[in-house]
Amino acid sequence: MNYQKQAEDFLSSTKTILTISYSGKRKHFADDTEKRATYLFRLINKKGTYTGRFGQSIAGTEEGKEPTAYDILACMTAYNIGSFADFCSGFGYDGDSRKAEKTYKAVQKEYFGLKAIFTEQQLEKLAEIQ
Repeated sequence: MNYQKQAEDFLSSTKTILTISYSGKRKHFADDTEKRATYLFRLINKKGTYTGRFGQSIAGTEEGKEPTAYDILACMTAYNIGSFADFCSGFGYDGDSRKAEKTYKAVQKEYFGLKAIFTEQQLEKLAEIQ
C-alpha cells in the first residue's frame, strides 16, 4: 500500500489543507538527548483549524528529510484514549508519573482538537492511516 497516497486521499476526501513549516532544530520530546528538526503544522478545513508540532526522527533530521502528510497524519490521535488510568495501563505509563500526566493531557488535547474539525467517520478514516 502507498502510505503517502493514503494520507493524501484522506486530506482530499475531507477537503483539508495541511501546511508544514520548519520551526528549528531543538529537543522536541521531554527525554530527547539530541536536537531534531521540528515543524509546526496546520490542518485547515471548513470546520476549523488544528495546529500542532511535529518532531522529525533523529535519522530523518540527519538525512535532511522533511515530514510528509503521511508522517504527520500517522502520528495523530484519532480516538478517545479514555481516562488517565486507561491511558497509563494501555500505554505502560506509571500512574504516579508527572510525565505520564503531561503526556496524557497533550494526547487528549490533540484528540479533542481533531474532533472539532473532523466527523466521527473522518476520525475513523484518520485512525486507519498506518
